Amino acid sequence: MRKGVKATVIGSVFAVMVSGAGYGAYNLVSALGGSSGAGGSGGPASVKTGPPSASEVKDTTAKFFAAWEKGQAVTAASYTNNDAAADPVLESYSGAGHITGVKITPGTTTGATVPFTVKATVSYDGKSKPLSYKSELTVVRGKTTGRALVDWQPSVVHPELKTGDTFVTGESASPAIEAVDRNGTVLTKEKYPSLGPILDELRSKYGDKAGGSPGIELAIKHQAEGSADTTLLTLEKGKTGKVRTTLSASAQAAAEKAVTKYSESSIVALQPSTGQVLAIANHRDDGFNAAFLGQLAPGSTMKIISAATLIDTGLTTMNGPAPCPPSAVSESQTFHNLTGLKPDEGATLADSFARSCNTAFVKFADSVKVDSLTREAQDRFGLGRDNWKTGIPSFDGSVPASGGPDTAANLIGQGQVQLSPLNMASVTATAKTGTFRQPILVAQSLDDRQLATAQGLSASTSAQLRAMMYRTATSGTAAGIMAGLGPNIGAKTGSAEVDGQSKSNSWFTGYRGDVAAAAMTQDGGHGIDAAGPIVRAVLAASG
Repeated sequence: MRKGVKATVIGSVFAVMVSGAGYGAYNLVSALGGSSGAGGSGGPASVKTGPPSASEVKDTTAKFFAAWEKGQAVTAASYTNNDAAADPVLESYSGAGHITGVKITPGTTTGATVPFTVKATVSYDGKSKPLSYKSELTVVRGKTTGRALVDWQPSVVHPELKTGDTFVTGESASPAIEAVDRNGTVLTKEKYPSLGPILDELRSKYGDKAGGSPGIELAIKHQAEGSADTTLLTLEKGKTGKVRTTLSASAQAAAEKAVTKYSESSIVALQPSTGQVLAIANHRDDGFNAAFLGQLAPGSTMKIISAATLIDTGLTTMNGPAPCPPSAVSESQTFHNLTGLKPDEGATLADSFARSCNTAFVKFADSVKVDSLTREAQDRFGLGRDNWKTGIPSFDGSVPASGGPDTAANLIGQGQVQLSPLNMASVTATAKTGTFRQPILVAQSLDDRQLATAQGLSASTSAQLRAMMYRTATSGTAAGIMAGLGPNIGAKTGSAEVDGQSKSNSWFTGYRGDVAAAAMTQDGGHGIDAAGPIVRAVLAASG
């Protein structure tokens, strides 16, 4: 497992589409003797269009497989619609990957898609092991050439490959680990799929501190510097070390099950009294740990920090005025509430918080200082200082001091604010206890790292936030989700609009007893539509 960082930090998920345009070459036919091209004019030959025929699919697939089997990377790449991207992957397959004796068996073709099985041998330093796996490819028409070409995706060569990944075989940079939860239960990616990349990161960082010794492995080397490699095959085992995490196997199991019900979902659960992370789960096509690394507008869950800001700067209190008009204007930009929300000009802050009234918070934009929200987030909640050391890569949140209409937008979790489920679970924990405790996944004593600190909240502010979150959970926007979870509860719903999405991102955060959890579902709608049920499932299982 060579070292590297799976740390693509993103606010939203972007799919990179690479077309056949620009690859291949025009087939220009010479008209010597005056007998080729349309009408014998010597012009370019006609370019085929439309889907590839069955015979073209078969022929292209056969040529691609034959070159791949022979280790002819350049030739194999030439049968794809992105040879520049395909070549280094195929080169590493037979080169640094030491994969030989490749035999590819195609399955039954469906349209232009061909499933296949790969059997090969991985050999290194006198040690060999068989390798076998399944994948598939799709043949498409090159846009400029008209050729039938393999639609290049890294997953064609191996289903676990992502863009920029290559193969490498050799002595692992880090010894293998056995990760266990807080009670000693062994955590594996087979039982807890979301933990796959997280266990890789733990191995990369703590493998040499856990008493193990390196083995020899075939691994996927990720493009980003510092990212933990992903082991595919072990040729020779080293000594396995043990790494104890703060996770709870029962909470993790509940989180894994909950996120599978909603695509592009992530959740983090932690213990407010200690900051220890209890569960991390992601259900995403890209395998990205958005639970820890996502950078997204948190919508109205941000109103926990905004309400604290209004209280701490003396602008209002829980029972003080926070009118909820049908619209509000700040810096010439008009803000509205969710459809169907009845205006209430006599509302208190608790009223507007529980009903998630945007305009009530926007109306304070002219009264707060540009940096008030930023300072509250940093000084009280420990966000945005880039100093969290959880044990694996994480995003620490960003609440910039933004002027203009972004001052108002930031107050309702839009504008320039970016947070992750980890950040929001921590915010909820701080609101509940009044004390900021930096989230951790492994004990500080394992590597003597310095944890982040923050001032936290006054007893009065924390009490007011708990009361408002309790009201939201029992009679406000989160009541339907939190019903039946007992008396010691609190919650906040959120939805964040994103350009180009048909629906908003769904956010929900809440606590029950000594467990706080926050979830996000991209394109999931309102907070109660997707993120809410995920959080409830984890809180219910953690009672």
